[in-house]
Amino acid sequence: MARREITASASRYTSRKIRGRGAGDQSWQGRAYDMYHLVPEVRFAASWIANAMSGVRLFAGRRADDGTIEPAPDNHRAAEIVSQIAGGPDGQAKLLNAFGKHLTIPGEGWVIVRPNSEVQSPYSPEDGHDWRVLSVKEVKQQSGKLMAEIDGEDVPIPEGDPESMDPDGPVAIRVWEPDPERAIEADSPVRSSLELLEELLLLNAAVKAIARSRITGRGLLLIPKGTRFPTSGAQGDAEDDLIEVFMTIAETAIRDPESAAATVPIVLEVPADTIAAFKLIKFESEFDELAIKLREEAVRRFATGLEIPAEILLGLGDVNHWGAWALTSEAIRLGIEPKAGTVCYAFTQQWLRPILESEGDPDWHRWLVWYDTSPLRVRTNRSETALQAHDRGVISDAALRRETGFDEADAPDEAEVARRNPPPAETPDDDEEEGTPAEEETPSRPDLPVDESEAPPETLAASAGPSDGLLAAADGLIWGALTAAGEKLRKTPACPRSERAKARDIASARLHTLLPVDTAQVEQWRLLDGAWSRADEIAGRYGLDPECLTASLDGYARELIAAGVEHEYRLVPSVLTACVGAPV
Repeated sequence: MARREITASASRYTSRKIRGRGAGDQSWQGRAYDMYHLVPEVRFAASWIANAMSGVRLFAGRRADDGTIEPAPDNHRAAEIVSQIAGGPDGQAKLLNAFGKHLTIPGEGWVIVRPNSEVQSPYSPEDGHDWRVLSVKEVKQQSGKLMAEIDGEDVPIPEGDPESMDPDGPVAIRVWEPDPERAIEADSPVRSSLELLEELLLLNAAVKAIARSRITGRGLLLIPKGTRFPTSGAQGDAEDDLIEVFMTIAETAIRDPESAAATVPIVLEVPADTIAAFKLIKFESEFDELAIKLREEAVRRFATGLEIPAEILLGLGDVNHWGAWALTSEAIRLGIEPKAGTVCYAFTQQWLRPILESEGDPDWHRWLVWYDTSPLRVRTNRSETALQAHDRGVISDAALRRETGFDEADAPDEAEVARRNPPPAETPDDDEEEGTPAEEETPSRPDLPVDESEAPPETLAASAGPSDGLLAAADGLIWGALTAAGEKLRKTPACPRSERAKARDIASARLHTLLPVDTAQVEQWRLLDGAWSRADEIAGRYGLDPECLTASLDGYARELIAAGVEHEYRLVPSVLTACVGAPV
């Protein structure tokens, strides 16, 4: 089906959703944008969410019967459509970044999709689309159609009547967080904090005034009248040399508030009978100190009202690195994934499914646009883990290069591979005469003993691999060892006392993935002492060497703990490879 017909289908579907837009008072959205520009805490929170959103990966998925999302095959039409959203991964990162701010501040944003043949953009293919993310201030409703302001020009978007709509017209997709009281209206975390943020602006102004005020900040210096001051040689017989110095400094402070002279109080001379000695009077108000405390409280309340942990905004200075990891993970789960789900729902309902339905896909209603936040959750240093996984044969050479900071340009070429792996030297036949080529003959097969017995062998060949029973037993030993190590780890310096209550909520066998432990500390803290007491029994049951089994399991567990990697059942066969088939 031609692409313009696909665009028309998507436009018909989305335009019906435009009707009803504008119901209710949404003037608060303008105030929310004002707070973004005036209050740095709002800008930081919105930018943090936006930057995190830009790391989310979009993909086409299919909802299975058990409710899980299965990625679409790379050659499926749904995968092709999703991969072309916003022109690819780079454009999708920009799109999600913009929606991170829109859904945080006004709770709403728009996507305008136009065929590139109409836009004539040099950065998009002729059969592609131009995707623009617009704010609520850039999209207006006029005379039954939307007017979108793009690059300073008004672009009309038809109402979308299926009977008379322009099939080449642009597609408008509205994405918003629905208000719980009126779902057609938008809602956002900034909306409920508008009054608090206006209060914060007043407190900022009060603190600014306190800092700039010379009178309230420095006070008055009262001097008894008739007091004589020492004179300098430059003043001759003048008696009020010190007062002249004070006044000069005060004048300097007025001209340049940032100079050191701004710290000098105003000097007044009063009758001697009214004051016995020099006296400094300050005009500091009790509100001065209170204003600063109120401002800190307002910032804290705003941070609490966000959809991410307050520590993200207030700072992580008092949080150890395990706590920081947990807070970041919580922020992704509560603040990033719901917004990514909102964007994916809009693209599923108003872009992907209408296209698949128009093309006659019988399962169009089961495909959806979905998100992957795993790039936001990976540990910062996976180089050592990648090396260990590569040695065990569970990741590819390309994955190893990626995780260690190299790219495919660093891969060895065929000549380099041949140089590193020379072929074995050929041994000439004894009866081959020098200079005479040997006749090509098919070597005769030696007579091999053949076991014609029909009874099953007493032991399996090494190539048969470990049995399911052995795999299950080894998996249980590993899990039990990691559980015991986690219980001990809670009482070590790796888990501060202030964090031990939270650590109890984490499965003991997974705690090493959150707490830093190096190879030497595994032995220092005796994390695996007594963990393999049943290894001899398991080895005897399956005909393995006890020492080999214990060493393999212990080495594997130590690598997991030091690398901070969670145990997986699929890795157990590689752990047992050295022991299966070895002589007992």
